[in-house]
Amino acid sequence: QVNLVESGGGLIQTGGSLTLSCAASGFTFSRTTMKWYRQAPGKEREFVGFIRSFGETFLIDSVKGRFTISRDNKKNIVYLQMKTLRPEDTAVYYCNAPLPGAESWGQGTQVTVSS
Repeated sequence: QVNLVESGGGLIQTGGSLTLSCAASGFTFSRTTMKWYRQAPGKEREFVGFIRSFGETFLIDSVKGRFTISRDNKKNIVYLQMKTLRPEDTAVYYCNAPLPGAESWGQGTQVTVSS
């Protein structure tokens, strides 16, 4: 079955850095666009960015210049490198695989940025 497992979150001070990982299994990862979302307390889930099979990336304006998406198709892992973190980045971060017929989500990893 399709499975996504996020890791790497934690508590960090404003201005710090974290790198999140999403380990994927159960589908052809190397041919699948992978997406990152986040959900802050009391807010709707927000799209953050994506990375296509061969490395093309897109990030929303609020994280451009601070976040980087990358992937390792041999290890079936997608990464979200986060720098210069701000309190407004506090959220549960999820990876997503928009597979034919159904999307797949991980359980999420909590990122808390203290002010």
